[in-house]
Amino acid sequence: MQNDFNLRQLYRPVQPTVKQAGPGVSYREISPDDRLSSVIYCYWELKTIEKLSYPFIYRVVADGCIDIFFQLDKPSENFVMGFCKKYTEFPLENSFYYVGIRFLPTTFPLLFNINAKELSNRYERLEIVLNETSKFITENFSIKDEFELIKLKLDTYFLNATAKSNTSLDIRFQDALYIILKNSGVVNVQTDLKTGLSPRQLRRYFEFYVGDTAKTFSQVVRFQNILNAKPSTQSLRNNKIFFDLGYYDQAHFIKEFKNFYGVTPSKAFGR
Repeated sequence: MQNDFNLRQLYRPVQPTVKQAGPGVSYREISPDDRLSSVIYCYWELKTIEKLSYPFIYRVVADGCIDIFFQLDKPSENFVMGFCKKYTEFPLENSFYYVGIRFLPTTFPLLFNINAKELSNRYERLEIVLNETSKFITENFSIKDEFELIKLKLDTYFLNATAKSNTSLDIRFQDALYIILKNSGVVNVQTDLKTGLSPRQLRRYFEFYVGDTAKTFSQVVRFQNILNAKPSTQSLRNNKIFFDLGYYDQAHFIKEFKNFYGVTPSKAFGR
């Protein structure tokens, strides 16, 4: 698989909500092998440290990525979740252990030649989408595995998968992607992404490799840039960050943020 620039250097997709879940739930990320750094952002685990007294609601914010995830205690329960243009909530039991692979934008369709649009805003059983990968997960993982061993097994599998793939992105689409990421999503799609692609071609490429339009992807990148900046409620109010990020006004900013996160900025950053 060929990609002329390292997405990891331009984009850091974060999932902050689980860190606010309380002492009974643990979330951890680990980087893949360096040779996979431009393909996979991280491997992650979400698990209960002790049995909870209540069902757990896991809220996933919009991050522009595609994830594979599975239950470590029952690895045959494996799924893929596509690009989402709003937050998603997963009702879980009071005891669980999930492992996931978070692919950087464009890399899952590039690696497996799968149309990202067909997975957008939903999750699907992995066996329907990638039967071989689903079978690998089912047969090679168990609840006895430590996270470091899980990483090693996943590294080996995906290094082999990338070695077999020889597809690459159209340089014009890659340039458009670079412009969006370099500018933290603050772009005018009509005027800033003139890289040689017609509007129709641009839309087709973004839908296939990302899962939605260039405009929607830019909005998610902008949102993720805000999460990485970690502004306080006071700084949001005083610095008028929403104007700097291309929002028309505060109401527009709050509405879009809530759509991607599930709560208002003041609740997300309140401190």
